[in-house]
Amino acid sequence: MTSLNSVVPLEASSLKKILKDKKSWDKDNELVLIKSMMIHIGSTDSELRDELIYGTFWNLILKKELDANTLTAMLNSCLTDQMLFKGIGEFGTDAVFTRAFTSLLIALILYADNQKTFLSEELVLEVKDQLVSYTILEKDKRGFIVDKGWAHSIAHVADAFDELIKNKKTTMDDCLEIVNVLWNKVFVADYIYIHDEEERILMPLVEMLKQGLPYEVMQDLVEKIPADLEKKNGQLPEENYWALYANCKKFLKSFYVKIDSEPELMQLQKSIAACLLKI
Repeated sequence: MTSLNSVVPLEASSLKKILKDKKSWDKDNELVLIKSMMIHIGSTDSELRDELIYGTFWNLILKKELDANTLTAMLNSCLTDQMLFKGIGEFGTDAVFTRAFTSLLIALILYADNQKTFLSEELVLEVKDQLVSYTILEKDKRGFIVDKGWAHSIAHVADAFDELIKNKKTTMDDCLEIVNVLWNKVFVADYIYIHDEEERILMPLVEMLKQGLPYEVMQDLVEKIPADLEKKNGQLPEENYWALYANCKKFLKSFYVKIDSEPELMQLQKSIAACLLKI
């Protein structure tokens, strides 16, 4: 099994220069480069983080440059306090970039496994458990951050869930758990989503319906929204209530449009329309 633990990473400046200058992937120094990219995956330098590190991982994985052992070792490293859970529970700190871009890397590795399976069922289950735990604990929902670029933690973890749901090792029970976790992340009262987070959350939700999740599961959740909002109106400070209301309404409108071309989901769409009229 490939080990990244003993590899000494490069400084951010050296890594940036190599990634900008390189013409092809350096197989001879592969582990050093991978370890360095993972160490600096949450850099506040948006060019290094978004374009160079994530862009390089994207190209490597889609072009199948990395072997199964390396990808498995990377995935195990992602599920740690140094990456997916770095600074978890904090708000407003730069650690959010590490967590958010670790989610995107997990999504890429899951995508690779969906193309040609190499991950064990046990590891895929571990990924599911850790993504669920992370999503529940994530407090920093900021999208674009001035001078530092995209954090977008909720959108990124939704991408990881989307790939996870497509994985043949994921069960319907897993999907039921994921539905509730994502649904609870839609209806938040401490932040108004302004960067299309609801669109990204909808991707795994709709994918679950395509994979066979009964539409009644989501229909039941939709039909509870008016009563839940009314209850929250008497519990939350006014500012928080209207943040919750805004998130709820944007999500429902997007959901309605998203499934408009799916005739088998017509009853769910009618429930969403009825809900919008009530709130």
